[in-house]
Amino acid sequence: MSTTTAPAGNPAERLARALDAAALEARPLPGGGSGLTDVAEAYTVQEALVARRLARGERPTGVKLGFTSLAKMRQMGVADLIHGRLTDRMEVADGGRCEVAGLIHPRVEPEVAFLLGASLAPGGDPAAAVAAVAPALEVIDSRYDGFRFSLPEVIADNTSAAAYAVGPWTAPRDLGGLGALGNLGVVLELDGRPAETGSTAAILGHPLRALAAAARLAGPLAAGTVILAGAATAAVPLPPGTHVRATVARLGTVSLTTGEAA
Repeated sequence: MSTTTAPAGNPAERLARALDAAALEARPLPGGGSGLTDVAEAYTVQEALVARRLARGERPTGVKLGFTSLAKMRQMGVADLIHGRLTDRMEVADGGRCEVAGLIHPRVEPEVAFLLGASLAPGGDPAAAVAAVAPALEVIDSRYDGFRFSLPEVIADNTSAAAYAVGPWTAPRDLGGLGALGNLGVVLELDGRPAETGSTAAILGHPLRALAAAARLAGPLAAGTVILAGAATAAVPLPPGTHVRATVARLGTVSLTTGEAA
């Protein structure tokens, strides 16, 4: 991703600055009030927003996809596939602590993560580029009040990305090939109680399709890139002091615990 920011006085940079401040201060912006209507312009804002984070020393780690499941599309009232960027400051160790006191209204969802062992260009073979696959959790936190936004606004907001955790990596050969990912059971638990259940088939019918979409939308993607393929269930609210675990059949589990309220 280019880290060239828009001029400080232009609308894209102004909105990026406002979204960045909203995240840093846990102070939401009113959704629908930005005047942003164009998807291409929204990605310009996203690039400027992420560039601000990189300028503070964050390092790019990957790409995430949004609205890859029917459940998520229904929940958010949109129908278009979108992508955002991940950085090292968003990473939470498997079993680690995720501080949500500084977030606005966090939610969590179970996902499938891919690790690229080779570069993947748009139109390339996603299966040939995958080094490993893992269960994952994504914490989302819209910077718009009440998770109310237009499609361009959520794109500008880096698709509500806040944090993510990745479980143990499994090589494709140990699954008998990536085709095995097509319909695996998924369970999301909060404090040991099931909150959502679903299937990896909810991710565009097969998670590999999400990987191909990531290359098309955000590629070329370098070896070492982590790709969150999208939610397998609807997202659920994530309060402080909560233990979260996602289990994906054949892939195992991933967990995190949120910090207590301030």
